[in-house]
Amino acid sequence: MFEDIPVDVSPMYEGERIRAANMFVELAGPKSMGAELVQVEENVEDGKIEVIGPELDAMQEGDIHPLGILIEIQGEHLEKELEGVIERRTHELCNYVKGFMHLNQRDAIWCRVSKEALAAGFKLKHLAKTLSILFKEEFPLIESIAVTILTDPAMVEEFVSRAKDQYQTRDARARELSDEDVDVFYGCVMCQSFAPTHVCVVTPDRTALCGAINWFDCRAAAKMDPEGPIFEVEKGEVLDDVKGEYSNVNSVLMERSQGTVDKVYLHSVFEYPHTSCGCFEAVAFYIPELDGIGIVDRDFRGETPLGIPFSAMAGQCSGGKQVEGFTGLSLEYMRSPKFLQADGGFERIVWLPKEIKDSVEEYIPENMRDKIPTEEDGSTLKEIRSFLEEKGHPIMERMETTTTETPEEEITIEETSEEWGELETEGMQMAPVAYAPELTMPSSGGVKIIFKNAKIYAEKVIIKKK
Repeated sequence: MFEDIPVDVSPMYEGERIRAANMFVELAGPKSMGAELVQVEENVEDGKIEVIGPELDAMQEGDIHPLGILIEIQGEHLEKELEGVIERRTHELCNYVKGFMHLNQRDAIWCRVSKEALAAGFKLKHLAKTLSILFKEEFPLIESIAVTILTDPAMVEEFVSRAKDQYQTRDARARELSDEDVDVFYGCVMCQSFAPTHVCVVTPDRTALCGAINWFDCRAAAKMDPEGPIFEVEKGEVLDDVKGEYSNVNSVLMERSQGTVDKVYLHSVFEYPHTSCGCFEAVAFYIPELDGIGIVDRDFRGETPLGIPFSAMAGQCSGGKQVEGFTGLSLEYMRSPKFLQADGGFERIVWLPKEIKDSVEEYIPENMRDKIPTEEDGSTLKEIRSFLEEKGHPIMERMETTTTETPEEEITIEETSEEWGELETEGMQMAPVAYAPELTMPSSGGVKIIFKNAKIYAEKVIIKKK
């Protein structure tokens, strides 16, 4: 089947990472542009393969080039609503190729080719041929397929614009439905090769984290391939309609996450947030100093109010981890009426990049549009707080209320003078004075020490007035 392909092709290579030291070239990604698009067409020439632009052997080591992947398919029983879910499988099938790494989706794809693959004679035409074979094998409904790979900058730019228009059309259709209108959600485990404990729950009001699959796409995929990575999830009993907790969703997560995750809130970043893979379009993160939530997407190049960029933050919550205060999400979810509704929705958002704000502005409540700062209004906590105070953001009232209502009952100290003395516990039976699921210890030499599930014991506790 793959006799003409100079490298191995197998599911065993899914999850292969190509690091910079082993990379020949990078295609698309954060320093360039790219997109992938599947289109159901008529009169498709079966087996047609085309590369428009420089081939790999015309590129130089370390180069970064744009990339477009256009897959045209035809079949008697193929429908337009299948395009999105078939397109999403591009991620999985590209990674079957040894020495080719594909990350993300839609217009956020990021690919690399290894030096070993180039040395073996691998070219982009081989990738196109591999995809044409694998797609027909995976989807019997496809009768004819043509694959075009684009690396010419001008053509890729035009292609990306065309692809974005198609994405928007698909997303708009999904907004017509709500979680309450259906009895079935869907689960997707397509990313488990990179995030083994991640299960994406897709509902009408909550698009997949990657932004590439909505509820309608999942319904079509589950019917077309009942044994595939996308499957039905009966909602079960509604345990909390605001947080978005359902009994059977929890049960399915427990089973499909290898027992790692047994509870999830679909519409909150607190307590039991949805797990994150690595393909998510953006991250919602809690800012404790402001008691608010920030949003950052993978296209944002600066630092967040937490002092770290998207890449560092993504590393903290990706891989299928459930980390309170962080959750990956799609930008389309920000257009949902249930967007983080358990946390206050947009009234809890205290920072986001201007590009995101502009793209979802019509979905932000009108009274909040000028109250949410972007990187142009501030990037430090002090600057952001000043902006929030000036604009009268609801979070300021929330902070005042929380401060007033929080009882100080954890530690009681009797003052014997104007200056606080030392509170000593010597001679007492020691018990943990602090417990941290994860504790980072500062160090030098480029090394970071992280303690997992740390219990801290102390012979003496000293509390001093600042």
